[in-house]
Amino acid sequence: MRWVLYPFFALIGLAVMGVATLAAMAAFAWPKLPSLDILTDYRPKIPLRVYTSDGHLIGEYGEERRTFVSIKEVPDVLKYAILSAEDERFYEHPGVDLLGIARAASANLISGGKAQGASTITMQVARNFFLTREKTITRKLYEILLSLKIEQNLSKDQILELYVNQIYLGRRAYGFSAAARTYYGKQLADLTVGEAAMLAGLPKAPSAYNPVVNPGRAQLRQHYVLRRMRELNLIDDATLEAARAEPIRTVTHAADRNEASFFHADYVAEMARQIAVEQFQDKAYELGIRIITTITRDEQEAAYQALRDGLMAYDRRHGYRGPEQYIELPPAGDLRNEAIETALTEVADYGDMLAAVVTQSNPKEVRVYRNGKHITIGEKGLRFAAPMLSEKAPAAKRIRPGAVVRIREDKKDSWQLTQLPNVEGALIAIDSDTGAVRALVGGFDFFRNKFNHATQAMRQPGSSFKPFIFSAALERAYSAGTYVEDEPLYFPAGVTGSQDWEPGNYDHKYEGPMTLRRALAKSKNMVSIRLLQSISPTYAQDYISRFGFPPQNHPAYLTMALGAGAATPWEMATGYAVFANGGYRVQPYVIKEILDDAGNTIAKVDPPVAGKTAARVIDERNAFVMDSMMQDVVRAGTATRALKLKRGDLAGKTGTTNDYVDAWFCGYSPDIVAISWVGFDQPKNLGRGETGGATALPIWIDYMKVALDGRPEIKRPTPARLNFISAQPDVEPDWVYAENEAPLPPERPEMLLEDGSTAMEAPSEAIPAFPAELFGGRRTPPTVNPVPRTQPPAPVEDLRPTPAPVVERRPSSISAMPQR
Repeated sequence: MRWVLYPFFALIGLAVMGVATLAAMAAFAWPKLPSLDILTDYRPKIPLRVYTSDGHLIGEYGEERRTFVSIKEVPDVLKYAILSAEDERFYEHPGVDLLGIARAASANLISGGKAQGASTITMQVARNFFLTREKTITRKLYEILLSLKIEQNLSKDQILELYVNQIYLGRRAYGFSAAARTYYGKQLADLTVGEAAMLAGLPKAPSAYNPVVNPGRAQLRQHYVLRRMRELNLIDDATLEAARAEPIRTVTHAADRNEASFFHADYVAEMARQIAVEQFQDKAYELGIRIITTITRDEQEAAYQALRDGLMAYDRRHGYRGPEQYIELPPAGDLRNEAIETALTEVADYGDMLAAVVTQSNPKEVRVYRNGKHITIGEKGLRFAAPMLSEKAPAAKRIRPGAVVRIREDKKDSWQLTQLPNVEGALIAIDSDTGAVRALVGGFDFFRNKFNHATQAMRQPGSSFKPFIFSAALERAYSAGTYVEDEPLYFPAGVTGSQDWEPGNYDHKYEGPMTLRRALAKSKNMVSIRLLQSISPTYAQDYISRFGFPPQNHPAYLTMALGAGAATPWEMATGYAVFANGGYRVQPYVIKEILDDAGNTIAKVDPPVAGKTAARVIDERNAFVMDSMMQDVVRAGTATRALKLKRGDLAGKTGTTNDYVDAWFCGYSPDIVAISWVGFDQPKNLGRGETGGATALPIWIDYMKVALDGRPEIKRPTPARLNFISAQPDVEPDWVYAENEAPLPPERPEMLLEDGSTAMEAPSEAIPAFPAELFGGRRTPPTVNPVPRTQPPAPVEDLRPTPAPVVERRPSSISAMPQR
């Protein structure tokens, strides 16, 4: 019977030989194992993050979304879920779980396939950091050896911390902290039991169990994890049932954009990103750099909403253009819904402007389909698009089944049919004393048009440029009370060098001699041209450089008086800040501070401050007088809509270019300068009556309503050597430089002496009449005013900004101005 024992001894021999072979291979491979420095000195790739000055995340950039968390910050419920799903004996085995291997082998044998894996968390860490995913015996041996080595050098909590931060969980999220924000928009501490179980189920197959893309499969995996947690007595029956009953509530936008989707500061975040890449190249996306911007959440949201509402209001005034496109609808049923869902994947949502497909339509009711739901829009929500529901509507624009339209839910939880505006706009607000950008919105929606109109759009400023011409005139012995003729002008081709030029006022009305104060309030073109002609375009071109305008963008021709040059809203904010802060040049900047991953300051902006380190570029008397003149624009000129803010310290100027191509309002309080602009990317007529006062000013008002909330009014102190001339016969009371003579009354016909008239930038803009006490009544024929004498302008100081602090390892200077 001895032969019966031969197979048994053979098997033992083979096992011994196998063990010896493995031992020899391990002995040979062990010295060649990689160093664990990458684990002991763990430096994960952490994306670039951009924050508001009050601590809100507005942008995140990097190939890997990751937020490092220590093991102490991981809530117990998530630890339990991870261990239940991946390695229940993690704190018991030495890195390789022989019992787990046996259990998995048994389960796989019974199921006839691979139902369970036997990789421990330590083995997954070894594979993620050092190995590929190829399925070979050699790789598996190295994985086991590395796991044993890791266990010898790191504690269990250190290993689990590496796993929690390194593992890939889908949608560019690395680590559970990033996954919690990507899928649920939450911090780890805020996760529910059901959400923790859902995330813990992702490592097995992140794409297959993605709760956004595959909610059904993801829920099956979640229930498995919950069941394992209950079997291990980590949760009770009540918690299990409550977690199973939780609906899946994921945030679908966070993975495609970033957490900036919660706050609307994408243009600011992009500016910060460009500056970071300029300083740190591609490493900016890996070093965990944090950029602190100058904006605040509340003001930025107010600016975003103000611009969005203003552009949509403009769009509604000009009618519904029709559906965006049409699709073929199969017969009703699952096939139709699938076709709609497929079509909508190609149409992006923009904020609250959601894409949907019409399934039924008539003039009183429209049904649309979106995200598995049918939405009914009643007659009230169809008013805007009503003309395209008529049978007489053009076939190419009619709202019918298959039409892809935009819907929007209003504050009363009812739906409206709307459309994306074709018009664009921008709003920028800065601190008048430092130049710090308080809010910036570069267009209707960043994800629709990434061109930053606030910093890049070179547009004609129109009448909003006139204050700089008037300011130049004050340095040539003019005063706010100086009279200039408001009468038609004609320049023959021989004078212009090209063709005849016959400029006119917008309303084609002329009032004869009027003061500069009244001419600016009423935006009189003829007065501006005569004024520029008097001081010379060459002088004015040089003078405007004090405000930061490049002279080459404003040719030295008389058309400069009408704002025919080119400027960005950023440049206009720079210029108007000089008037707001009393005559100092400040430089707008959007980045306050740059921090490394440890929170150390890499670079910090120390800007020139008005009245302290900033250079004075105009006489303080000039700034005071111009401020008083632009306050009259608000009190009784083309910007009286701003009176609804009920403040007496607001000043500014409307701007409308020729043929209503651009609409501006540039205004300020003593603390805040804000510029709003509206126009098309390809310049064209906005429509009759779409002036600065009608189109851009409401945007400015809506923003300033929030920005000025709780701020007291500020009264500017009167500078020295500035005299106030009391009312005299036919001379209005006004401010005059001490070294200048008081203005003399002009000679004007009795028929033109009126107590006020309507201030207009366009025939259809209705503005209240000027009060008689502001300009004074005149009943006596005045005498002719002599030509003002000239005097040297106030000196201009060079700007000497304080540089950022120097650090050794990384660049520290940051660009204050955006690159065009």
